[in-house]
Amino acid sequence: MFTYVCFGSSDLQRSCRFYDAALGALGLTRCDISQDPNWAGWAGWGTYERGGQHEVALWVCQPFNGQPASAGNGTMVALKARSWLEVEQFHAQALAQGGTSEGAPGLRPQYNPDFYAAYVRDPDGNKLAAVCRGFTQPQR
Repeated sequence: MFTYVCFGSSDLQRSCRFYDAALGALGLTRCDISQDPNWAGWAGWGTYERGGQHEVALWVCQPFNGQPASAGNGTMVALKARSWLEVEQFHAQALAQGGTSEGAPGLRPQYNPDFYAAYVRDPDGNKLAAVCRGFTQPQR
């Protein structure tokens, strides 16, 4: 359904440190946009290939209107994790890079018996979740 999500950033370098660590814990790497000068001031994680013909990514940039970045009330992006450990590492790395916790890693049986998630806000206040489904016990 989605091709990309974009968050505003007031400090792109700070955002890159945060997302490199938090999304790296989920196995996501930075999109290579080094050969395209139109992407100056942007950073993305996920897939961006063939000039965007194949794209599933999360991007950050300074807002187009030049105003300070702000988070949307009720806005959240949930990212897929392959294990409970990835959820836990996502949460820990996000906090280590200046994010804040909106919910420690754990099962959320009110959503589904196998809904294991953690919630954070990035340094600009954008809310993210890492969610692992398919397990009701820790993987060994």
